Amino acid sequence: QVQVVESGGGLAQAGGSLGLSCAATGGTIRINAMGWYRQAPGKQREVVAVIRANGFVEYADSVKGRFTISRNNAKSTVYLQMNSLKPEDTDVYYCKVEGQWLNYWGQGTQVTVSS
Repeated sequence: QVQVVESGGGLAQAGGSLGLSCAATGGTIRINAMGWYRQAPGKQREVVAVIRANGFVEYADSVKGRFTISRNNAKSTVYLQMNSLKPEDTDVYYCKVEGQWLNYWGQGTQVTVSS
């Protein structure tokens, strides 16, 4: 059974930095992509950044130039470095692992940016 374990997040001031990490554990699956999504209360979950198995990276326009996604394939781990944080980056961040047949989600980690 694959589990998605997230760590990082927390509280930062505007202009500061935080990092998130996510590991897929407990099973051997073919991972097509790993990514980060975020969701505010009452709003739809939106993509933040995705990195595919071939290294192709996509970012939401709102985070381009500020966030960097990276991946360690050997450890089935994805990282999100968040710089120049803004109060509007405050959300619950979720890690998604896209397997060959199924998608797996983490439990979410809170990121709060104070002005």
